[in-house]
Amino acid sequence: MPASMNVRRLRLPALLLVAAGLVAPGGAQAASGPLLSLTPERLQAGRATLAQTAWRVRVVAQPWVEGQAATIRFYRNGQRVAKRDLTLSRSPTGKSGTALVPFTSARPGRITVQATHLATPGLPQLKARPVRVRILALSTAPGARGPVVRMLQRRLAAAGYVVGQRGFYDARTARAVLAFRKVAGMARTSIASHDVFRRLLAGGGRFRIRHPDHGKHIEADLSRQVLALIANGKVQRIYPFSSGKPSTPTVRGSFRVYSKTPGTNQKGMVFSSYFIRGYAIHGYYSVPVFAASHGCLRVPIPDAVPIYHWLSYGDIVDVYR
Repeated sequence: MPASMNVRRLRLPALLLVAAGLVAPGGAQAASGPLLSLTPERLQAGRATLAQTAWRVRVVAQPWVEGQAATIRFYRNGQRVAKRDLTLSRSPTGKSGTALVPFTSARPGRITVQATHLATPGLPQLKARPVRVRILALSTAPGARGPVVRMLQRRLAAAGYVVGQRGFYDARTARAVLAFRKVAGMARTSIASHDVFRRLLAGGGRFRIRHPDHGKHIEADLSRQVLALIANGKVQRIYPFSSGKPSTPTVRGSFRVYSKTPGTNQKGMVFSSYFIRGYAIHGYYSVPVFAASHGCLRVPIPDAVPIYHWLSYGDIVDVYR
């Protein structure tokens, strides 16, 4: 077919823009038609991803012709922001040509991707159907829902923080953000700002185990006001707490759980696990972001029950600053 033919829109099977893993390099396509999705990290919901998060486009052209080339253009609000000229490689099946085009947007908005297959002796110039991707702002707050919240929860959970209902920035997710901020040395709020996402994406906010040889145990870091449930040398869960105020400080050292009291006692302590004298890890109605207790490790009441059931008699509780 001569290269001088008029440019025409290529329909399936011809040129597809798809995410890695959704379409095989050999050119097998989804029944829904041309697709542009996100990276294998799955930081997406449909056609959406996050600002400053890398994603990529896979270009697939059928049939394979030696010397195939394509041009990919990225637009924001009608203004071109990037252009890539590339040569396609033959797929393992030999039925198509493929290429991967990485892209990252620093700002939120809507990105339109267009692709043109340059003319070859075997094929005319062809155009792919444009695809659009929403770039979401890297910030969210309690009460929010959607893909940004899901991404936040996945990253927090992977680091050991306890999140709540999937896709909903509920109270448990807010406490997870607070705990992350404490570990990362950030301002002690429950807002997932751009800085929180930046540190999460960089692998920050990891709880450093101080006593990996203590087996199944709890470590309570008084300086950061967080405790971690640890087993087999790995952090399983991280919770915020409030320890003893300066006039009634929490004792430091390595102790063992010697008594456990379910329910709520006369002092308002909920599901208490005692580790020395009257000092316990327990739920309480008031858990500020700073040290304010009479010496115990106060945790939010919803967190007290799972911590209580996780702890066993004789488990070590390490308290340090």
